[in-house]
Amino acid sequence: MSDDWVQELSVEEEAVLRLCKKQPLWRFLREQRTALFNEPVKASLVAMYSDSPRGRPPKNVEQKALAMLLQVAFSAPDHEVPTLTAVDKRWQVVLGCLGDSGTLLSQGTVHDFRTRAISAGFASVLLERTVALAREKKGFSHTRLRALIDSSPLLGAGRVEDTFNLIGRGISHLAKTAAAELDKSVEEVIDEAGVPLVSHSSVKAWLDFDWSDKPARADALQQLIGQFEALCNWLESTLGAQEMKKPPIGEHIAQVERLMEQDLEPDPNDPSGTRRQVRRGTTKNRQISLSDGDMRHGRKSKTKAFNGYKRHVVVDADIPGLVHATEVVAANVPEHEPLARLLRSVEAAGAELVEVQVDRGYIPSADLMARRRAGLRVLSKAPTLRNGELFTKNDFTVDLDNGTITCPAGSTVKAKGTKTGVTTFPAATCAACSKRGQCTTSNKGRSIRLHPEEAFHQQLRAELATSKGRQSARERVQVEHALARVGQIQGRRARFKGLKKNQFDLQRTAIINNCYVLMPLMAAA
Repeated sequence: MSDDWVQELSVEEEAVLRLCKKQPLWRFLREQRTALFNEPVKASLVAMYSDSPRGRPPKNVEQKALAMLLQVAFSAPDHEVPTLTAVDKRWQVVLGCLGDSGTLLSQGTVHDFRTRAISAGFASVLLERTVALAREKKGFSHTRLRALIDSSPLLGAGRVEDTFNLIGRGISHLAKTAAAELDKSVEEVIDEAGVPLVSHSSVKAWLDFDWSDKPARADALQQLIGQFEALCNWLESTLGAQEMKKPPIGEHIAQVERLMEQDLEPDPNDPSGTRRQVRRGTTKNRQISLSDGDMRHGRKSKTKAFNGYKRHVVVDADIPGLVHATEVVAANVPEHEPLARLLRSVEAAGAELVEVQVDRGYIPSADLMARRRAGLRVLSKAPTLRNGELFTKNDFTVDLDNGTITCPAGSTVKAKGTKTGVTTFPAATCAACSKRGQCTTSNKGRSIRLHPEEAFHQQLRAELATSKGRQSARERVQVEHALARVGQIQGRRARFKGLKKNQFDLQRTAIINNCYVLMPLMAAA
């Protein structure tokens, strides 16, 4: 790296940055690049190229990493990065190459760096560095952390397809892979195997049936299945039963079989049992895209559905907006499932969790409850209690110490344990009760179910009933603001296909987010 990397701003650089007053990230990255890329971070960059020939250390690794950050911050595609390093003076100032002629990086270098960074986990290293800088500048020498956690949808980059298109395109991919492996043209495979479907760009155009005609739709499905069977029979006669199961052909066969298994079922009206129909209802964890097999249907709420992923973030309650850890999961993964990994990521970076504020969707996490019992303070809204216009459990007095439940009319019964959970009031008592119409419509007595974490739920409701508790709950707006900024930087739609790449992209987005958090802190230091 040239001496320009550590020098003070030159007159030429200052002139460029003065033109960027409304985009302060340029100045921040130029002035603080040595603070961001300290010796441990640079060592991790060099380690990414450990497979380089001996005696040829990697060149310009910090510049490559900074170019990656600029690419994320300003949404530059790979093919634009080389041009920008050559013609955009702002890029040149940040990368320390102002006035150089020619491109600093090639498109292949940009892709290679990202691939190495994903494999080495570099984004998590740089993310931890931004967190450490922020806490140092804020004066937090200790590692005790109060964390806020929430999620938002990330729409998938893959094409969402119905059953016919999923299976049809899977068959096409199988035929094209077979052609490549057998050193034949696709046309030869189509002709020899008798699978004309592959030659058409549209599965439904080839099938050419009336969607409103149910029998025609059923016959079209059998044609589609027949194309797959014909192709498999040809592969078996050409390669043999064992060879056709080997990768990559075997992987494509297995993929089509999985798609058929998840979306089809036996036709109950077929006495022979050979015909299949599109499955009624949706299979759990259904694959919805062939181009991105990790995408799933998901819901942020009962009325808001989306396709793709969920992005989760851990934000510092004492440094508004500072992201400590991230996680990307498929859209159908329950909110609480990635929580344990998020908490472990924070602790692996050296933080001691003393308080966690979460949405109620995270409460079912067994790991979170175990930590709470070990002393971690957990804040959240209690699970919602709904019973139409009738009394909810909140209207009953649940005395866990004495193991009793008292109804609004004053009747008390012995509570069942939280393992079985359900306590039922005597039917005779409820039948004679003047408040029966407000309480239950059952011919039996009113039932109350106690949750295994009933004591914790009572604690949450009691805290939110106080002014101090409501004030603490309002801190959660910080994580919502952080998610909004992450969404502005990353966008609503994923840049990549697949969980691993999107997790990396969310981490580097969090780095840019943290740079914005660092700006006033570094300026005040």
